[in-house]
Amino acid sequence: MEFAIGSRLKELRKTKGMSISELAERSGVSTGLISQIERDLVVPSVVNLYRVARALDADVNYFFETGNSREARITRRGDHKRMITEQGHGIYELFTSSRQGDILDLIRVTLKGGESYSREMVTHEGEECGFVLKGTLTLLLDGKEYRLYEGDSVYFRSTIPHKYLNTDKEDCVSVWAMTPTFF
Repeated sequence: MEFAIGSRLKELRKTKGMSISELAERSGVSTGLISQIERDLVVPSVVNLYRVARALDADVNYFFETGNSREARITRRGDHKRMITEQGHGIYELFTSSRQGDILDLIRVTLKGGESYSREMVTHEGEECGFVLKGTLTLLLDGKEYRLYEGDSVYFRSTIPHKYLNTDKEDCVSVWAMTPTFF
């Protein structure tokens, strides 16, 4: 499933009466990157998308909404929303079809092995619970490093600075429940 993140970002920014440079200043994301995102030249990292959404007083989910039905929503295999980070080392696959007002996301995160990562941390409201399906996940949480192995799980409040890494050669696959909706 394809997303129009760039056009939605541009539309929201203009609706808010904000210039690219003003959005860059409020979000901490460079003007060049915002411009590239709006022209669909790059897909933003999860952290940058979250920062831009917050600067626009929006939910990250805004960039992925496809309708307004409040009935049960089933997402069939192959139809899950996917986001690949700008460096291509992370794939986020949304199992739930979140919409405005929902409070929970269920996400499969695949982190490629043998990649180098920045150790930039993220914080946001809510809670996270993760389960490692395959490989080894390194969780940076409030200055501490935790290694989680296949079958391990973790819970923490998302207001604590955190980041997921895969420092091993094998890909790492984990499943996460997050509140409030992030995607």
